[in-house]
Amino acid sequence: MIKESPRACSTAIQRDIVPAGDYYIQIIKQGQTVRLVDLEGNQAADTLFYSANDPGERYSATDTIREQGNLYLTAGSILKTNENNDLLEIVADTCGRHDTVGGACASESNTVRYDLEKRGMHACRDSWMLAIQEHEEFGLGKADITHNINFFMNVPVTPEGKLTFEDGISAPGKYVELKALMDTIMLISNCPQLNNPCNGYNPTPIEVLIWD
Repeated sequence: MIKESPRACSTAIQRDIVPAGDYYIQIIKQGQTVRLVDLEGNQAADTLFYSANDPGERYSATDTIREQGNLYLTAGSILKTNENNDLLEIVADTCGRHDTVGGACASESNTVRYDLEKRGMHACRDSWMLAIQEHEEFGLGKADITHNINFFMNVPVTPEGKLTFEDGISAPGKYVELKALMDTIMLISNCPQLNNPCNGYNPTPIEVLIWD
């Protein structure tokens, strides 16, 4: 569902550019709103969310899909934790839908899907692992890399139940906004994928804005 935001960029308390292939980690406090902007279009932002008070409680794709009765995420979607608590709400969305079943790229999946020589290519899992290594203060470990959301990514499900990676449905300047319903750790890998259309074979930056 397309829903515009009433928030002006000039009133944000924080604005950051996340380069293509880089990571971003930040605590979004309860009541704050975060906007992710697809600056150049067709970029994928692979994102993990955790309770800042107990990272063992984290975003759950299965609980979210079950509770909302919809495979895709958009304005009005409530993101649920693995304890079935409300974590965040998507309060604005100019893209229309976001994937939560396609998972994140890794060296292993690049090898299986594409070619053995792709194994060494930079992947989202690499970015997440680097983030938790460089930011031990968040208390995250390898076992915490679980369900993620692929904002702006187009992963249709076929009538046979298969997933396909297609050209993105986003465009330059499209955004999604989420309101934190508890203190939340947000960990983004701005996807470096070059082997499927999720980034138009050309990874680009995203912007992150935060409002109180």
